[in-house]
Amino acid sequence: AHAKDHHSRQGLLKMVGRRRRLLDYLKRTNVEGYRKIIADLGLRY
Repeated sequence: AHAKDHHSRQGLLKMVGRRRRLLDYLKRTNVEGYRKIIADLGLRY
């Protein structure tokens, strides 16, 4: 990875933030679905 590639980092953080918000919404509305997705994707939320 290129340490000074701030534009790519910004894009990555934007995507991660979007994922986080979608997962937060899913957790509020459908806990079972949330747990399944976390397990399927191997995330540590």
